[in-house]
Amino acid sequence: MPLTPDERAFLEQQRVAHLATADAHGAPHVVPIVYTVVDERLYFVVDDKPKRTRTGLKRLRNIAANPQVAVVVDRYDEDWRHLAYLLIRGRATLVESVEELTTVLAELRRRYAPYRTMALGVATHPMVRIDIERTHWWTAVP
Repeated sequence: MPLTPDERAFLEQQRVAHLATADAHGAPHVVPIVYTVVDERLYFVVDDKPKRTRTGLKRLRNIAANPQVAVVVDRYDEDWRHLAYLLIRGRATLVESVEELTTVLAELRRRYAPYRTMALGVATHPMVRIDIERTHWWTAVP
């Protein structure tokens, strides 16, 4: 499903999203992520921020068991006329292509300065692609 120009601009302006996954039994799990959008796909990488594991994370186990995910990107402001969010639903898969990983890492490094010095690689830092299937865009003031 193509993103509208307003949705794409909103995603570019915001910095953090919340990824919702569910395990095979439907138990939900929500974590913050940083992301980029390339074409009609949203991506994130498991980076070097402190974690107990990179490859055994709950979000990755959930995606393996149930690839249907949701992502919420929101904007909060004390002036509620500026509130907005974009809900994205889609199918998540691990990126296996070195070419795709390289292209997306360049975008992530453009968006997030800490990634410019991290040695992120296919074997050590899993990357997830979310093929966007549906969106729901909401703003306080149309």
